[in-house]
Amino acid sequence: MLAQEIIRRKRDGAALTAEEIGFIVRGLTDGSVTEGQVAAFAMAVLLRGMELAERVALTLAMRDSGEVLDWPGLDGPVLDKHSTGGVGDNVSLMLAPALAACGAYVPMISGRGLGHTGGTLDKLDSIPGYRTRPDAETFRRVTRETGCAIIGQTADIAPADKRLYAIRDVTATVESIDLITASILSKKLAAGLDALVLDVKCGSGAFMATPGDARALAESLVEVANGAGCRTSALITDMNQPLASAAGKQSGSFFVAARGGPSVVVPFADVAGAITGVAQRGGPERQLGIDLASEIADAVPKAAAAGQNLRPAGCANGIRTNRAAERRAIYGPLPLPA
Repeated sequence: MLAQEIIRRKRDGAALTAEEIGFIVRGLTDGSVTEGQVAAFAMAVLLRGMELAERVALTLAMRDSGEVLDWPGLDGPVLDKHSTGGVGDNVSLMLAPALAACGAYVPMISGRGLGHTGGTLDKLDSIPGYRTRPDAETFRRVTRETGCAIIGQTADIAPADKRLYAIRDVTATVESIDLITASILSKKLAAGLDALVLDVKCGSGAFMATPGDARALAESLVEVANGAGCRTSALITDMNQPLASAAGKQSGSFFVAARGGPSVVVPFADVAGAITGVAQRGGPERQLGIDLASEIADAVPKAAAAGQNLRPAGCANGIRTNRAAERRAIYGPLPLPA
């Protein structure tokens, strides 16, 4: 195969085969496909789009370009959430330890800021001494011992995506739903998850400015992830204003610490408040944490069927509120594909 011929076929609107997509991904990984060819491929995908089978093939090929983690012997479900990017979005820093306290395991492989949006990894990099790129064995050990770990993409995890991610950022192909889908899910699926909830941002501070675009991305993510074997649903949430009263790398991290993260709430009597560390104060970031945790709790029936349980008893119900149910009725969750 020749990369230029595959690019030509996509440029002309043809559906690529899994073999052709695999060839491009292998070239991304080993460097045999040039940066110019990668940029041309990304632009062809942006302009021509991909069918569902192509998106699944691209996601799986990028996932399999590196190590895929597994978690034998854990006594709880392996869960995660992902935000498509916004302003003042600190939810991951608080949601992961709250879920861990309920008995889940959260191996979160996070991303850096893309375009104008902030990245969880950038916030963590602002903390002196925090290692965002540990080896896979350290990642496994910390997740097993503490229940959660938030790291960046290492050289061993979806390396094809790491290169494509950087090229997209400088070639005006960030907005491609097909490439966003493959980028997000290749990293998430490489973490060996039992279930995943996606927070798809919509509004002036998000990549998806309109509800229609946000729904298209959410549906693409849900379809591809479930097609790849990971139980997944999505929420479409508002990003017309910052979630928190602080935005930026260091200030975002300090905001979480100042408001009191879940690690200081003992016991977890108010799990909803613990999720965002603001049990005594409201705000959009608090409600979003409640909604996401409630959605993640839908993984409990599947985990129970496998002999796993979230603990302590009642925590799954504790993170549900009538207000959360009302919001889900407005913007999700999207139905899982049959």
